[in-house]
Amino acid sequence: MTDAMETSVEPKEDVPFLEKPLTDPEKSTKCPDDAPVTEDDSRDTRCGFWICKGPFLQRFATEKMYVVLYGFAGCVLVMTFSYFNGTITTMEKRYKIPTKISGIISVGNDISTMLTAAILGYYAGNGHRPRWMGVGLLTIVAFCLLTSSLHFIYGAGEDALKLTKQYGQVNETLAQQERDQKLCQSSAADCIQEVGQWVPQLILFVAQLISGVGQALFYTLGIAYMDDNGTKSKTPAMLSLSTFLRMLGPAIGYSLAAVCLRLYIEPTLDPLIGPTDPRWMGAWWLGWLGLAAITLISAVLLFMFPKELPSAKKRRQQVTQTESKDLKELSFWDLLKTVKRLANNKVYVFNTAASILYFFGYMAYWIFTPKYIETQYRQSAATATMAAGTVAFGFSAAGVLLSGYIISRYKPSARSMAAWNAIVDFMTVAGILCYVAIGCEGSDRMNSMTTLVAGDSCSASCHCDYVHYAPVCSPENVTYISACHAGCSERTKDDLGRTIYTGCKCITSGTLMSEPEHLYTVDGTCPVDCFHQFLTFLAVMCFLKLVGASSKSTNLLIALRCMPQEDKTFALGLGSMVASLFSFIPSPIFFGWLIDNYCLVWGKTCSNKGNCWLYDTKSLRYALNLTAASFIFVGGFLNIAVWYYAKNLKIFDEDENIEDNNIEMKEKCVKSESRQ
Repeated sequence: MTDAMETSVEPKEDVPFLEKPLTDPEKSTKCPDDAPVTEDDSRDTRCGFWICKGPFLQRFATEKMYVVLYGFAGCVLVMTFSYFNGTITTMEKRYKIPTKISGIISVGNDISTMLTAAILGYYAGNGHRPRWMGVGLLTIVAFCLLTSSLHFIYGAGEDALKLTKQYGQVNETLAQQERDQKLCQSSAADCIQEVGQWVPQLILFVAQLISGVGQALFYTLGIAYMDDNGTKSKTPAMLSLSTFLRMLGPAIGYSLAAVCLRLYIEPTLDPLIGPTDPRWMGAWWLGWLGLAAITLISAVLLFMFPKELPSAKKRRQQVTQTESKDLKELSFWDLLKTVKRLANNKVYVFNTAASILYFFGYMAYWIFTPKYIETQYRQSAATATMAAGTVAFGFSAAGVLLSGYIISRYKPSARSMAAWNAIVDFMTVAGILCYVAIGCEGSDRMNSMTTLVAGDSCSASCHCDYVHYAPVCSPENVTYISACHAGCSERTKDDLGRTIYTGCKCITSGTLMSEPEHLYTVDGTCPVDCFHQFLTFLAVMCFLKLVGASSKSTNLLIALRCMPQEDKTFALGLGSMVASLFSFIPSPIFFGWLIDNYCLVWGKTCSNKGNCWLYDTKSLRYALNLTAASFIFVGGFLNIAVWYYAKNLKIFDEDENIEDNNIEMKEKCVKSESRQ
């Protein structure tokens, strides 16, 4: 949800980047007159702040250094959101959060982005933009620390501690009660008390709200600063490089999540279960501490960048050496006029609408792909996170680099770029339809059997409504929600150290096995092999990442070239606000609600139904993918409208080579004068 707000306005003649050369190199060899440089101008182009403004730092005030720094900072920013998405299923288990609520939490940053992007882009865009971007990154540091603080406030939780060796040693009475609660009870079991579960949810939401302000400042100002301080011929390469560096963020963020989730939520304790057990909770909180530190470093580096690059100031002074640059008066009425001007531009409107529909449909995969892999293909949280992040986003980075090279090499027209955006939409729809067909029969069958077991009248007499999800497997390879749901009455261990539940009267229901030796279950889910289907899904996902990323640069270039120079920062902020309102905010909530509708087993508590432990995978696969594909399909037709109205849009200037020669001539003359 970052560089997505690409929009469109007809280009004006008086653009600030050397639209026309001041001298004709074929008719004159005189050097252009230098514009007077004031002390304020000199300060605006110097790196550093306060006492850190030495000569050594000034060598870093270049376009290339900004692109690298902006890409690095963007990488760190995306790492934080990717890490959140990679650990969200674990946080759902820890704090018993339904998917619908986690969807609401995840859009907190988009709510604050929507409320602040346009205003910050309008006013902060006329100030020291790198420093405002540094302030934005400081809010991300606060987001990281606030999120991780939950673990230090609430600890690992009793559910996780019960599954460790040390738990029985610390409190054998509670451990015995927990073991008894899993078995068939003669009377109704007490409901599970959960005190203050809404507080962690509120803290997570507030943290997301804070991060949205930083996101709005960073992306709205950063892209405009890059375009304002570079030549148009170099913009595609600069965008591709910064986007490539930023695309490394999800890969690193998801990899960090995978590493942390392989550790138990309380690393100092010895768990009794493995990472493949659905009850496993990893150390989700650990990565936030490292992310806070590296984000702080990025903020300091950005804060030291100059208000304007020296090379950009030279180009601007050549264009405006005979005219003083009028500072636009910032007023609310002028803001409304700008909105009206942008709303009358068809390329801007259709491009924004197409982006909104694409993001609405694809947001489900950005946030819930790890959960999808866990539920559909029975993979561990660490494996799902690694696949969704590191592997898939490697193809995204390749797509960005490839598209950047093609655009810089062949300089396609605006219509060609818009056409490619539409083709990408339709190819994405085709790939999502493949997701529907890639199901795991064993997983689907296991869930359907568990559903029948949950509604069995036999287990109803055992009063299992508030028993924790603790799956057991029968000799017939049927998974039961718990030993209680199987009607088991005794608990022992076999020679291999496995937990065995015996006297399980409910496993004979609907079967031919009634002999006492078959009335037992083994702790854990029945084995299901979905690895082949998982690899097929991963291959399709990587292809879609490669194709989808190739349209990032084309979409962003259309956005930057379709609006007047003076409206650029505000237009990007307005587009971000509109996309948040109609896409980034409602989409996770909608798809979270959709996923919850196909939940089969809830972790019930006294006050609410808690988190979902088991889903109807087949129905969920059809509903989720077909719904997402529908939105993206409609967005493809809006990109066709962008193609139609972008026929007069200029991406590259014809006279850029002449301008570059003019700048080089001036620099040579300045050097010769200094020697004299």
